[in-house]
Amino acid sequence: MPVSTQIDAVFTKQFQAEVHEAYQRHGSKLRPTVRSKTGVTGSSTFFPKVGKGTAAAKSRHGTVPVMNLDHAQVECVLQDYYAGDWVDRLDELKTNLDERQVIANAGAYALGRKTDELIIAALDTGTKEALGTAAGTTDTDGLTKAKVLLAFEMLGAADVPDDGNRYAVVGWKQWSQLLAIDEFASAEYVGDDALPWKGTQAKRWLGALWMPHSGLTKAGALRYCYFYHRTAIGHAAAAEVQTDVTWHGDRAAHFVANMMSQGAALVDDAGVVRMRAAE
Repeated sequence: MPVSTQIDAVFTKQFQAEVHEAYQRHGSKLRPTVRSKTGVTGSSTFFPKVGKGTAAAKSRHGTVPVMNLDHAQVECVLQDYYAGDWVDRLDELKTNLDERQVIANAGAYALGRKTDELIIAALDTGTKEALGTAAGTTDTDGLTKAKVLLAFEMLGAADVPDDGNRYAVVGWKQWSQLLAIDEFASAEYVGDDALPWKGTQAKRWLGALWMPHSGLTKAGALRYCYFYHRTAIGHAAAAEVQTDVTWHGDRAAHFVANMMSQGAALVDDAGVVRMRAAE
C-alpha cells in the first residue's frame, strides 16, 4: 500500500475516533441531565409517561385494588444535523496531534451545542413558572433566592421525586447572582471527577445539581432558567455522532463531515419549572 494511502487511512480513523471522544467529553452539558435513549430506529420515538398511583385497603380474601394508572406516550421527533469543514492536505494536520484535535473538537462542539439546543427547546415548552407577587418574585428581578425557593416548592408540591435526579441550569449572569446568596456560595462544589462532563462549574444545592450554561433562551430582557427532574425531558438518538472524511483532489483537501440524528421532547410538564430572570 502506498505511503500516502496509509496516511489517509490513519488520518480518517483517528479523526473519527477523536470527534466521537470529544463529543462525549465536551460536546453536550445537558444530555447527561435528562432521560436519554439511543439506537432509535425511524424518524421518531416515544417516551412512556405514567401517572400517579393510589393505594387502598383490601378486605380479607378480597381482590387487590387496581391503581388505574394513567398511561401516555410522548412522541420525540428526530432530525439530522451536520457540521463539516475542509482540511488542506498538510502533513502537519495528519501527524500533529494538537492540530488534529483542534479540528476534531470544533466539529464535536458544534454538534454538542446542537444537542443542548434541542434539550433547551424542549425545556422552553414547559408551562410551570416560579412567578408570583405573593412569593416575592417578579420579572424585574434577577435570579433571586425567592424565585429559587418558589421553584423548589413547586416541584415538591407536584410530587416530583427528590431522589438525587434534580437539576438546575442557569445563565452565567444568574450564576453570578446565585454566588451572592450565602446558602448557594457555601454549598458543596462538584469537581470534574464527579461529573459526566469536564471543564464546567457545578454546585449541589437544595438536592439538585446546579450548573451555568451560555445557551439558555433569552426573550427580550429575560433569561429562561430551569429547575427540573431528569425524567421530565426525553432525548433520543437514532445516530450518534459520526464522522466521514473524504479526499477531494480538485481542492487538495479532505472534507470532514460530522453528523448525527437526535431529538428531544418534554415528557412531564410538572417536572420542569421555569425561573425567568431579568438580564
